Amino acid sequence: MRCRVPGRLKACAALAGLLLVSACGMAVLAQPQPPGDPLLQAMRDEVERSRKLTIANLEPPYFVQYVVDEADTFSVSASLGGLISRRRERYRSPEVQVRVGDYKFDNTNYAGFGGSRSEAGSLPLDNSYPALRRFFWLQTDAVYKAAVETLSRKRAGLRNLTQNEPLSDFARAEAVHHIGELRPLAIDEDAWADRVRALSAILARFPGVKSSSVDMESSDGGYDVVNSEGTVVREPENVTYVRVRATAQAPDGMTLRDAVTFHAFDAAHMPAGADMERDIAAMARGLEEQARAAMGEDYSGPVLFEGVAGAQIFAEVLGRNLAAQRRPASERGGAFTGSELEGRIGARVLPDSFDVVDDPTQKEWRGRPLFGSYDVDREGVPAKPLELVQKGVLKGYLLTRQPVRGFEGSNGRARLPGSFGAAAAGVSNLFVRSSESVPAAELKKKLVELIQARGKPYGILVRKMDFPSTASLDEARRILGGTQGGRPVSMPLLIYKVFPDGREEMVRGLRFRGLNARSLKDILAAGDDAQVFDFLDNTAPFALVGAVSFTSEACVVAPSILIDDLELHPMEEQLPKLPLVPAPELVR
Repeated sequence: MRCRVPGRLKACAALAGLLLVSACGMAVLAQPQPPGDPLLQAMRDEVERSRKLTIANLEPPYFVQYVVDEADTFSVSASLGGLISRRRERYRSPEVQVRVGDYKFDNTNYAGFGGSRSEAGSLPLDNSYPALRRFFWLQTDAVYKAAVETLSRKRAGLRNLTQNEPLSDFARAEAVHHIGELRPLAIDEDAWADRVRALSAILARFPGVKSSSVDMESSDGGYDVVNSEGTVVREPENVTYVRVRATAQAPDGMTLRDAVTFHAFDAAHMPAGADMERDIAAMARGLEEQARAAMGEDYSGPVLFEGVAGAQIFAEVLGRNLAAQRRPASERGGAFTGSELEGRIGARVLPDSFDVVDDPTQKEWRGRPLFGSYDVDREGVPAKPLELVQKGVLKGYLLTRQPVRGFEGSNGRARLPGSFGAAAAGVSNLFVRSSESVPAAELKKKLVELIQARGKPYGILVRKMDFPSTASLDEARRILGGTQGGRPVSMPLLIYKVFPDGREEMVRGLRFRGLNARSLKDILAAGDDAQVFDFLDNTAPFALVGAVSFTSEACVVAPSILIDDLELHPMEEQLPKLPLVPAPELVR
């Protein structure tokens, strides 16, 4: 998990009062500095004290957990050869969870959930035991009071509702002790600032690129988990990325965009400069080609997702729907978009040649480090390999400690903070394999054969999707607003008509209609290639870049695929006007 935006320790509950003062006094401030790690010790000590808390007329907590995300980060941004920002910072972002009631019925999973953060001030960066203890005391006090109030509202609100076989609110888990090493960031800041500046200058050579930016961030850190069941976890997380974004404008005013991102666990293992320059230039040329391309029209027929587009489709359409979601209890009902695979255990979701496994324990694949590896999740549950689809049949979900219909316990997939007191599940290293693959080069031939047999003028080939999306918030809202039920899918960026003679012609401005998890049953063929797609996942639609503060590292290894009978339609929105004054010459 990563916290990407500084100053995000803002809380959502009221400032703590004096409930715990009356119960426990101020002795915590007089305690001497203990040996060992002061942060973990402060977390342990305050959890132990809170676990034994008894206050007249108030239910005691049955579960208390502290999670602290911490990192040492360096970030730099540039555009067209000029540095925009440069920052080195260290942060600690805490989350306090207090559950009141019992495992079957508590204050969470309710639409009126009171939150798990409070305005108790910032968690100290220094390992001062008294300062850390004071923070956790005040934070726990505020969250505890909110939990008691929420439980009372939940009981009152659901009193007159009939629930058939109600699910428990929380699952038990065995205590885990796992302490990894968190390291300070070691990076040549000046060298990377120069490198990012130079990479951004590449885009000045492309007159069709209207705007562009290069953002680099390197982070060493991880998360600490301590809870009242006895779990003590320190899980390292290290990541470095360079993200290059650019936009262009077609003659009719349509804004087009593309991006390329490079990932590694640390700056020393980022791709070579020449490789990054090549990929950035290729992205810019593709964007200029988009701007020159004709607007696409309505289409219904076979679609080939080639290379990275195949892995992106599995990441978005399958991977995100494998995370089981639970509708929060509410006396008012309301809209809720759950997994498209809910209730489909034992049903066919892919052709019978397909198997899908999520394996966070696998550290590398064919000599390449796997981006989604980890040992213990954010709820302190160890990671294990998980078979999700066997011979096309759905066998399981990505689960947290929030029970869902048919599943009581976690399988260690709590990757992100979730809603209503629950963690959010996510993929780690998702492997998609087909036992009946064909040479990747044959897939285009199969596409041509299909359109010839059906008398279609052309088929569609997609080489890149906008996932994770670099769309603006306004554009994302428009896409979501125009969706008629279900979960929308990101736009194709590099999309081509393929004619019966094999000729390709790029088009632009198309969106999928009705592409969802059920569409994957209509895969006609899979390539023998295996594209490794690293990305930073989050809980926003399309994994929208910058939409939320927390991300998790994920990886999908999947083949190119040919899907039968998908629909695309042109975007229907007002286009912006072209600039009145031509762009200046940027390269002399």
